Amino acid sequence: MSVAILRQGDVLIASIQSDLSDTEVIELRQELTELVARHRLGGIVIDVGALDVIDSFVTRALRAIVLTARLRGAETIIVGIAPDVAIAMVQFGLNLEPLRVALDLDQALAMLACRDRRGTEDGG
Repeated sequence: MSVAILRQGDVLIASIQSDLSDTEVIELRQELTELVARHRLGGIVIDVGALDVIDSFVTRALRAIVLTARLRGAETIIVGIAPDVAIAMVQFGLNLEPLRVALDLDQALAMLACRDRRGTEDGG
């Protein structure tokens, strides 16, 4: 599978290096879910910048990662959606809920840090 997965603190960073087959997308979903559960992680950042196309199957897989991670207590943020890919996703009417997106890794990590500060302030 051409996905680099790194751990930074309680955040996993999954950088997709090239287009993935449907089987590889499923493997990625399973691996991320297992890592979140095993290490009690608070966040996942998925970099899709190398993807030329994000079709309905990949969108459903991303949604499944987001929802599964949320049930395990982790927030997921997608980064690097190319402008032409974003336009195509909207034109195809893909359901993007509840995906959260950021322009780049720095913004995603800042979003997760804000979430952590809010959780601490709320007592959670």
